[in-house]
Amino acid sequence: MSTNNEKFPKDFLWGGATAANQIEGGFHEGNKGLNIADVLPGGKERLKVLKEPGYKFEIDKAKYNYPNHEAIDFYHRYKEDIKLFAEMGFKVFRMSIAWSRIFPKGTELEPNEEGLAFYDRVFDELHKYGIEPVVTISHYEMPLNLVEVYNGWKSREIVPLFERYATVVINRYKEKVKYWMTFNEINSALHFPIMSMGFSVEEGENKYQSIFQAFHHQFVASSLAVKACREIIPEAKIGCMLLHAPVYSYDSNPENILYALQEEQIFNYFCGDVQVRGEYPAYARRFLKEHFVDLTVEDGDLELIKEYRVDYIGLSYYMSQTQKKDKEGIDAAAGNLLEGVKNPFLEASDWGWEIDPTGLRIGLNRIYDRYQVPLFVVENGLGAYDKVDDDGAINDDYRIEYLRSHIEAMAEASEDGVDLMGYTSWGCIDLVSASTGEMSKRYGYIYVDKHDDGSGTLDRKRKKSFYWYKNVINSNGEVL
Repeated sequence: MSTNNEKFPKDFLWGGATAANQIEGGFHEGNKGLNIADVLPGGKERLKVLKEPGYKFEIDKAKYNYPNHEAIDFYHRYKEDIKLFAEMGFKVFRMSIAWSRIFPKGTELEPNEEGLAFYDRVFDELHKYGIEPVVTISHYEMPLNLVEVYNGWKSREIVPLFERYATVVINRYKEKVKYWMTFNEINSALHFPIMSMGFSVEEGENKYQSIFQAFHHQFVASSLAVKACREIIPEAKIGCMLLHAPVYSYDSNPENILYALQEEQIFNYFCGDVQVRGEYPAYARRFLKEHFVDLTVEDGDLELIKEYRVDYIGLSYYMSQTQKKDKEGIDAAAGNLLEGVKNPFLEASDWGWEIDPTGLRIGLNRIYDRYQVPLFVVENGLGAYDKVDDDGAINDDYRIEYLRSHIEAMAEASEDGVDLMGYTSWGCIDLVSASTGEMSKRYGYIYVDKHDDGSGTLDRKRKKSFYWYKNVINSNGEVL
């Protein structure tokens, strides 16, 4: 809780967030293997793929553009980018390790030294400027071989392979990384399992059976990573990471309120209940029964999940969602990936994502009341079209206003009594959008001259928001 009328605690972790598959590029360098992101096309085709039943991963350059192959070339330009992060005053930098850089096929007995050495260099460069890395072990970048051979997280055989990978990176970087997270936005699989679980649901398949069995495998794997972290780096903190979107009822009709509650339970709380509380919640029994889900649980799984719970919760927050049981005749919130209905009280971004800073305060209060563990907002930002003016300036006041209102909501939540560790806005430098595979959907404080058609110099340029966020960090939020 903040004291002495300060907006945030003195040790608040300010920074920015990215993911390896969205910034690194170098998809074929350093003995890296192909991963899921390498075979997802860019632009409108990506949205089709994320929803397409039984999508088969393949690279067809005659048909599609693959922006993740080069991304913004962080693989070669990380020193330049980290220097810019340091100029803003970052205390932490949230990033991920590409699983397929360390185990190119996912099945090797020994890791790829070139991949390990790359992240050594990145961590050393961060520490040169006093920036602590916050590392996501798996962020939408499963090795493609594991999808083709095992059908992703549907298979129990992925669990020991992930355990090997997690143990290797935790041990390798035990002197360099204090903050870890296991799976990025684990609950997002309810809407697009292709990125977080490595499979798309086949036509006619019981998607809940597949997704919840895969969840169980990930819960076991996550607990094994927590176990490894506790044994190798006892002083480190390791968390889960959830996509949070508080659910509102469309109106005061009790049917819609109940429907909103049930959506909140399954989407916002289920994965957290297992990973933080260490057990399957009571409400899940009925949900699984009604959706004909019969989980295969091996001896010792539940005890492992109970014993090795996470230390904190990392959250992404972009939008709330409004739900109505019968949606007929009601406008959909088309841009929201969560398939709710339009909230008449909210405006939306260029991509139709409803903007709701108060929802962040609501969500933080609800989550902290439920779990009583520290919360870390590790993703929050505005995807927008940015224009470079004739004089070279990028006046992204709309982004500043978005971020200001959400940081103020965090300050209010902190005053409410929520234990907040820090804030890493997404993405601190322009990157490839995960949901649309576009560069034109820009989030960063730093503009990258790269465009949807692949053209551009890759030159970096500070936006107006760069200087604004620098002042926010330096004042610990006092200049909001």
